[in-house]
Parts: sequence; structure tokens; C-alpha cells
Amino acid sequence: MSDDTAQKKSPAAGREERVLEFWRKNGIFEKTLQKPAPRGEFVFYDGPPFANGLPHYGHLLASFIKDAIPRYKTMRGFRVPRRWGWDCHGLPVENLVEKELRLASRKDIELYGVDRFNEAARGSVMRFADEWREHIARIGRFVDMNNDYRTMDALYTESVWWAFKTLHLKGLIYEGFKPMHICPRCETTLSNFEVSQGYQEIKDVSVYVRFPLERDGSVFFLVWTTTPWTLPGNAALAVNPSVLYAQVKIGPNQYILAKERLSVIKDKYELVAEMSGRALVGEGYRPLFDYYENARIPGMENAFRVYAADFVTTGEGTGVVHIAPAFGEDDFKLGEEKRLPFIQHVSLNGRFKPEVRDFRGLPVKPKDDPQRTDRKIVEYLSDRLSLYASEEVAHPYPHCWRCATPLLNYAASSWFVKVTAIKNKLCAENKNINWVPPAIGK
Repeated sequence: MSDDTAQKKSPAAGREERVLEFWRKNGIFEKTLQKPAPRGEFVFYDGPPFANGLPHYGHLLASFIKDAIPRYKTMRGFRVPRRWGWDCHGLPVENLVEKELRLASRKDIELYGVDRFNEAARGSVMRFADEWREHIARIGRFVDMNNDYRTMDALYTESVWWAFKTLHLKGLIYEGFKPMHICPRCETTLSNFEVSQGYQEIKDVSVYVRFPLERDGSVFFLVWTTTPWTLPGNAALAVNPSVLYAQVKIGPNQYILAKERLSVIKDKYELVAEMSGRALVGEGYRPLFDYYENARIPGMENAFRVYAADFVTTGEGTGVVHIAPAFGEDDFKLGEEKRLPFIQHVSLNGRFKPEVRDFRGLPVKPKDDPQRTDRKIVEYLSDRLSLYASEEVAHPYPHCWRCATPLLNYAASSWFVKVTAIKNKLCAENKNINWVPPAIGK
């Protein structure tokens, strides 16, 4: 096949280009904005794309939909301004520049210079803007790309701050924590969709640890966890009030766990007693680490006790769950409900804080060897006779889709809109919206 034949356009393509040229030459899109609009203005919100990459199928498909609705509304007598925008913020831009500058960490960026890094990001963010303009025009979409806006422009940033300030003045802004996944390398949270992009099958260290009862140091709650690095942040234990628990004797010591989970005990044991989970609620125990035992953290008076929780199951583990409110959604909710101390012994960079003196500064989930720190904790627990058993488990684990670093389940500090205060108004307005399909709005 010759180059001329390969490059020859189909009749349909030629016809499309002639139509596009007619629209452009005669300013058809502009005329749709100038014509009378007896039904007023129809506001069209369009989430802006990044311009540091070429458009893909998803962008084009969404553009077809975004073009069809404003055209329809225009023909129905509305004026529909359509202003193009560029999303210039976020990690996609930063990660691209980091790779180009060969910067491996946040510390590298600081050494390089934040101002220089920002300038490089600004130069990179609009790299493919001309290609975008060509593609969007070619698919026939009516949109104003000449009077475009950029989220990095001061005017746009000020509009966001204005909205935040307005909500704050109405008493609708508050600071709090939300259990999310964070990337310790990028030092940022990820959305649920982003988390779902990066699961990998890995091998982790799981441990069975012994929490001694406060009233009797020879009796232990047997607890299983696949995240030994969270144990210094332990604030409570949880049991299912409806489950039957057993107390068994092995040598001079006794252990409490769900009767259904006695199979995890490999030693010969003697059944001493049985009790409901409800009977264990309120029992005190001694923590495995003393880093925060005397800390001035709100809720410490409620720490190191057993609480009832319906999310505790007997499908795996021991039926006794280690609760670290700063590292897990169920843990966080129970912590709020029972006013447990919020012990966050790991920084946003994924390293133990200074007060965790035996492991200070260590990354809890190193990218090159995710088990390395957990093995150190296992060794520590074993030396102090707090370890009953450890084993390796294989399971899918979320990784950062940008840099492949293992993520951490982490209650991140953030600002929130108090939606509960305006819930009734939102529900009332929702009834006035024409949802397509209708089930979306129900």
C-alpha cells in the first residue's frame, strides 16, 4: 500500500472536515451564543482535564456527551456558555516533573528548590494544550477554548478560597479526620478509585500476640493482625458480643479467643471456661508498647479496655480484634463512638514518630521490602514474650498507582463541609433535579 493510499481520507472524513471548516469560517458556535435566548441561561459545568497528556478514549467519549446536552439546550431556547478549562494541580503534574528531574522523594524536591520545582511544573502543565485544541475541534465539539481558564491562575484560586470562606462564615466548615489510604512517598491521600487501580499480590507478616489482662498477668487475650506496625497505636480490643469465647490453658498461661477459632492454637490445651463476648466487655488489659501509656491524649481514660463491636467476625483470626483508631475505618468509628484516644504514631511520610523510640524514623512499609519493619516488630515482641506465633500470608494489597509504593490505611487530617446541617435542604432541592436516568437521584 502506498503512502498516498494510506493517507487518503474516507468520504465521511472529508465531509466532516468541510462541515467543521464551514462552522469555523462562519462562527457558528459564536452565533449560538449571540442569538436570542427566550428561556434564559443554562449553566453548564465541565470538569477540566489535565493538559500534560494527550486525550484518550475516555476524554473523547465524555466530550461527545458534554457537547450533545448544551446543543440540545441551545435548540430549546437557552443560552449555554461553554468555557474550556485546564486542571493544572495535583500529583499527575508533579510526578511527571519528578521523573523528568530525577527527584525520588520530597526531600529531593526541597533540595532542588520548591520555587524551581513549581516553575518546572508550570512549564510542563500546558505541554499538550495545542494537541487538545486540535482533537476537540476535530470531533466537532462546540466549546470556547480561546477564553480558557487555568486552575493555577490566581483568579481561579481566589474563587475557590471565596467559596471556602463563605462556607466557613456560615459555620459549615470543620476540621477532622477521615480514614483513607495514603501514599507515604507522595505524602497525600488517594481516592477510592485510585486505590482500586493499584492492588498487587504480596506476602505479609501476620502475628498472634498476647495482651495480658490487667487483673491477672497469666491470662491473655490472643489477637491476630496482618499489620504489626499498627500495634504501637493500639487503644482498645474488640469482641463480638454475640460470639461464644473460650478460655484455654497452655502450660502456666491461659488464653481467651473465640471458641470457633481454637484451631489456630497448635499446642495442646485444656478448656478452662466458656463465656459470651458480652461478658468480656469492659475487661482491662496491659498494652504491648508503653510509648503512649501516660500520654496526655484526650480519651486515655477509656483506653486499654475491651469493647463490643458487630464488625468482629470469626472467619479468620481469633475473634478478638486489635483497635487502632488512626489506622482503619472500623477502628476509627469505634474510637469516635467510645471516645478512645486517637494515637497516630506514624507520620504522613509513613515513618514512626520520635516517641516510638525503639523504631523511630523507620518506614512502616518500605517499598523495597514491605516486611522489613514488621519483622523488627516481631523480633521485639518475641524478645518480650508478647508473641504467640507469626506466619506469612499472601493477599492483595493496595499500592500507589503513580509510584508503586505500598499504601497505608491512615486517618488523615482534613477540612470538611458539615453536610448534615444542610441535609434537608439538599434533599428538597434534589427533588427538583431532572436526573437521567431517574434512579441516580433516588
